[in-house]
Amino acid sequence: MVDAVLADTGTVESRVRLLPSRVVVYLLLAAALFADLGYGQVWSRMISGLDGLRIGFPCASALAGARRRIGVAPLRALFDLVRGPAAGVATAGVYWHGRLVTAVDGTSMCCPESIANLAVFRRGGGNHGGTGYPMLRMLALVACGTRTIIDATFGTDRVGETRYAHDLLAVLRAGMIVLVDRNFAVAAWITAVADTGADMLIRVKSNRKLPVVGRLRDGSYLSMIGPVRVRVITAQITITTSAGSRSEAYRLITTILDPGIPAARIVELYHERWEIETAFLEMKSTILGGRVLRARTPQGIEQEMYSLLIAYQALRIAIVDAGLAHRDLDPDRGSFTVALNAAREQLVLAAGVIADTVIDLVGKIGSSVLDHLMPTRRTRTNPRVVKRAISKFVASATKRRHRGPSRTAMISINILTTAGT
Repeated sequence: MVDAVLADTGTVESRVRLLPSRVVVYLLLAAALFADLGYGQVWSRMISGLDGLRIGFPCASALAGARRRIGVAPLRALFDLVRGPAAGVATAGVYWHGRLVTAVDGTSMCCPESIANLAVFRRGGGNHGGTGYPMLRMLALVACGTRTIIDATFGTDRVGETRYAHDLLAVLRAGMIVLVDRNFAVAAWITAVADTGADMLIRVKSNRKLPVVGRLRDGSYLSMIGPVRVRVITAQITITTSAGSRSEAYRLITTILDPGIPAARIVELYHERWEIETAFLEMKSTILGGRVLRARTPQGIEQEMYSLLIAYQALRIAIVDAGLAHRDLDPDRGSFTVALNAAREQLVLAAGVIADTVIDLVGKIGSSVLDHLMPTRRTRTNPRVVKRAISKFVASATKRRHRGPSRTAMISINILTTAGT
């Protein structure tokens, strides 16, 4: 695949080099796995298992020049080859009423504070003094059941999430349902998604005016947003544990108009939107460890981001492949941390670098995942709060929040009949 994208993008080296283009791509992907190391140390790990071979050790400037030489195009093309929902997977949690469950959301990452980066990316703002680092904005479409990336777009945070969301429309299709939060409840984007044939489920503000054009027996009603007919569901969700009860009202709109699908089942589905938050956590915390990206130029940032997305997607595919023979195994039980550490070990050992004719869909990474399956996910009972203060001014508020013990929880959903205004 690497050779194919290098040929297609015209980035194969024109003469024999110490760092052929193929090796440079490997270096970038390996660097995504070892986010805490400089490129020289990443190179040391790449060659540590190649005993008996005569391997050079390029200097830092040679590594930097090689990365500039191949540019962004082959990494972008490689991401296009590996992205997708892991086709053919029908394990638990992947589909809902015949529709692939997906989510769209955005996140931000910090870039080095260089003159070149500041020309494109702004320093992060916020209510607590900001980050001080230039910020990159990324939007992704994720398959909730497997957390694989169907597509992603990124760039300056001077562009808003709803604008970036239009870049993802090309991969939406009939047979998908897209879950999004209130930020995307924009008439133009809702209309554009409906035109692709995909269904959607969106949380909206409780005071949004949505006139009634029809009522359903379960308490939901029909309305219009632009030319799109939607079903409006208002629900009171209560979670009860031994520590007490907590309730919150949700207002959702969806293009699932079939009265045979109860409103309560649709409300339950919206909880799957949090899977994309977990995917972002795995990239930003598990892989990057909360670190700032390396590159000091916008082109380098783009190259680094595609490398990160490719490495993440490869690990997710390995986890999904490991469970193909276990149809009742929820992909949630595959540990991303286990997969990441197994991949790092395989790279350091230079395991499997000589290709053979045996195709092993599980391999060492998948075997490690199956050997260390996580327990069935517990019901989330804690409210969403900041667990680590980003400022001394919010530290006192954070200290009041404590991670409590796991408790048996009961969740009830009460569909409210509203006047519809």
